[in-house]
Amino acid sequence: MQTSSPIESPPSAEPPLAVDLDGTLVRTDTLHESLLVLFKRNPLLLVLAALWMLRGKAFFKAEVGRRVNLDVARLPYSEPLLAFLKEERARGRRLVLATAADQTIADAVASHLGLFSEVYASDGKVNLSGAHKLERLKQEHTAFDYAGDGEVDLTLWREARRSVLVHSPPSLERRVRALGRGEVHVFERPRVGVRAWVKALRIHQWAKNILVFIPMLAAHKVLDARLLLQAGLGFVAFSLCASSVYMLNDLLDLDADRQHPSKRRRPFASGDLPVRTGAVLAPVLLTAGFAVSLLLPPSFAALLATYYAVTLAYSLYLKQVMVLDVLVLASLYTVRIFGGSLAVGVPTSSWLFTFSMFLFLSLALVKRLSEVRRLRLSNAEAAPGRGYLASDYELLASLGVASGYISVLVLALYITSKEVTVLYDAHERLWLLCPVMMYWISRVWLLAHRGQVNEDPLVFALRDKVSYGVGLVAVLVLLAAA
Repeated sequence: MQTSSPIESPPSAEPPLAVDLDGTLVRTDTLHESLLVLFKRNPLLLVLAALWMLRGKAFFKAEVGRRVNLDVARLPYSEPLLAFLKEERARGRRLVLATAADQTIADAVASHLGLFSEVYASDGKVNLSGAHKLERLKQEHTAFDYAGDGEVDLTLWREARRSVLVHSPPSLERRVRALGRGEVHVFERPRVGVRAWVKALRIHQWAKNILVFIPMLAAHKVLDARLLLQAGLGFVAFSLCASSVYMLNDLLDLDADRQHPSKRRRPFASGDLPVRTGAVLAPVLLTAGFAVSLLLPPSFAALLATYYAVTLAYSLYLKQVMVLDVLVLASLYTVRIFGGSLAVGVPTSSWLFTFSMFLFLSLALVKRLSEVRRLRLSNAEAAPGRGYLASDYELLASLGVASGYISVLVLALYITSKEVTVLYDAHERLWLLCPVMMYWISRVWLLAHRGQVNEDPLVFALRDKVSYGVGLVAVLVLLAAA
């Protein structure tokens, strides 16, 4: 959104239109987003924030606002309301931004939009909400119209000449109409269906957790109902924990996601879901995941805690460190396999861990290559929150292809080892897996180079018919060897 300049128009005889900010002009809460930025910068600052709250909400907002510089240009504005305000301003209507947000944020928004003649906001002493906001408006204006979104705004709608409801529930609309204060202008709340929740939970990413079944499959114990149940519980625990991590990651990456061509449509970045909902749901999902893990051996719960801690460190900092980020991603895939081993109590060969580490490092580099390719196409030098440059494209490709081929080499060495003769009667047939893997890895990298892999490679594989064919051939080879 581009910053617009104030529009010079003949003054209107109508009273000014006062507009709320959080939940009205923007489809988010700027205080909640500021707290997330504060947490990402230093989680310990939230302890200090609790002390600020003891001195009142206005002081709390001022202290947070003093330390956080939100990018107001990328906030999810309510576009229908914004278009309406521009029309009102064009015909000479005075617009007033009246918000409980801190003055620093309100001034930044007003400066960016260039629509408001006056800005009233919390000043560190008075929290400009409800009755305080009404008092301020009545001090400055004999009459006013008011645009808001929540029950706290009923105090103002009782005194306003006309009411503008933005994204308010039908029950609140009925209460405002019952006031009988004149015309009520309603901007309907965009419908948020199940799809938004599915995207927020990243349910499609649960496919990665199928890796917990691999140790049981590798040990040829897939028909053991007890082990299958334990592996299933491990899958559920990892999935709930992963959704918690993904949700927290989306909350901490709001600004970067809003600069991304596709990630800006994520539920929290777009404002489809409120950030406070994610902040509450993330720990609930984490608690549920650990509750399920208690049904498994204690070592599994310890590994799950390690997985969460590493993933949290990745979200907060490690993903900004080049090379280390992809190594962490690869290790998180391998941790899932180790988790499956702990869940069912079946030892896993070091060959499998070595193979998975190189394979998933290759796939992690595919993901980074796709991001760097988008940088090149957009003529950008670096991506926000990442450690890579557009000029790293060729080197990333070399590293990724090399890592993928090393995983095939590890597979070949495993086929020649003594361990393989214990599980496979016709182990020499396993050699057919090598060209199959080389084909799949080479194809993925060629498609990535062409810009046809624009997501997580494992998610890409789940939507790719050729990958299913490759998987079927691999299963047939394993059965033939057994």
